Amino acid sequence: MLPRVVLHNAVSLDGRIEGFPLDLEQYYELAVTWKEDATLAGSQTFLKAADEAPPEDESAFIPFQADPEDRRPLLVIPDSRGQIRTWHYLRRLPYWRGFVALCSRYTPKEYLQYLQERHIDCIIAGGEHVDLRACLEELSSRYKVKVVRVDAGGTLNGLLLRQGLVDEVSLLICPSLVGGERQSSIFKAPDLAAAAGPAWQGADGAISLYLIDAQRLKGDVIWLRYMVQH
Repeated sequence: MLPRVVLHNAVSLDGRIEGFPLDLEQYYELAVTWKEDATLAGSQTFLKAADEAPPEDESAFIPFQADPEDRRPLLVIPDSRGQIRTWHYLRRLPYWRGFVALCSRYTPKEYLQYLQERHIDCIIAGGEHVDLRACLEELSSRYKVKVVRVDAGGTLNGLLLRQGLVDEVSLLICPSLVGGERQSSIFKAPDLAAAAGPAWQGADGAISLYLIDAQRLKGDVIWLRYMVQH
């Protein structure tokens, strides 16, 4: 059984996800709307911040003490290439109750050993790339995850959307225009001619949405919530 998956992003008026001022307090206040059991984050976010992490110490090797009353979400990161080496730092942050790396059969054995030594859970699914559907099913069955909030960039968003794994899209439209040819967008995926496939995508490969809520917030930010038509 798949959990409910919600994409929550802030974008400029032209759909960019960086290069404009963002009220982070507002963004994360709204993020608690779904009371997610797991936060699915892209690996690039943490790779960019790797230089800020302090050196690893002995606390990285101490097992987690599970607390059934802990309502914080799990942090889940796809990392088939074994690049995230800052789990020790993430453990010190107060936002998550536990951590899960999503790996594949091609993930280096050395990295799997690295995770095991640091008591970071791991789900292995897929060949060259992580099988996101299988991983979501495992999050549901093994960890009883019912709601996943995705906090990621265009690549992971695009994979989840194209595979029909997203139930809701939440967008904070910020009153800025960014432009440029290199700026990241909320949804990165192959051109429609190459991506068209499942019937739910429509004849032209576009993903259909329907609006369930629209609000004007502080700072002329517009909050839009859409359901994905499967």
